[in-house]
Amino acid sequence: MTTGPDLQELLRSLRVWAPEVTELPPLDPDSAPDAPLALFTSWFAEAVAAGETEPHVMSLATRDDEGLPDVRIVMLHGADDEGWSFASHATSRKGRQLQGFGYAALAFYWPRLGRQVRLRGPVLPASPAESQADLHAHSTGALAAALTGHQSEVLPSLDELARASEAAWERAQREPETPVPSWTLYRVFPDEVEFFQGDALRRHVRLSYEREERGWAKRLLWP
Repeated sequence: MTTGPDLQELLRSLRVWAPEVTELPPLDPDSAPDAPLALFTSWFAEAVAAGETEPHVMSLATRDDEGLPDVRIVMLHGADDEGWSFASHATSRKGRQLQGFGYAALAFYWPRLGRQVRLRGPVLPASPAESQADLHAHSTGALAAALTGHQSEVLPSLDELARASEAAWERAQREPETPVPSWTLYRVFPDEVEFFQGDALRRHVRLSYEREERGWAKRLLWP
């Protein structure tokens, strides 16, 4: 019988925010901007500057028709006054769930700075033209993956995936403007955005923005 690694031993050996790789900058709520987008943009730029290798990846949480939660990692495609955007096939599991319940949550984690950003709100699909423009603004590999299709469906074998992917790559290289009708750009319009700044003494600062009729209300939360 092969003895694998001991999970508890591995967990006990790990540290959070080791000082040799992590800087914990302060968050002053009084100087925070009135709307969350400006602070998010600033924090995102600082995550890139700090050397976060994939600061644009985020967790996307949805729910199915039975109310059960789902979560996965996706890529941020943009954040502006139109909302925080990501893309997927409308026929995928997440696409079907968003069609049935158009509300979602996003979470970013940037460990080099001890920071998290969480937001949630209604989700709306962009127009087909904008969705296709988003697809073709990305790499050949992104188009090939979209052309492979069948996302979330049962896969009979890895050989079938290889064949479909090879054909998709050939078409993506030959016809870089090929449309993928199921590809959809989604935007989350947040009702709430929370910024979490870790602190070495565990006095973490949590700044919450909540949308109100006249703009955004800022509130501090206990850590």
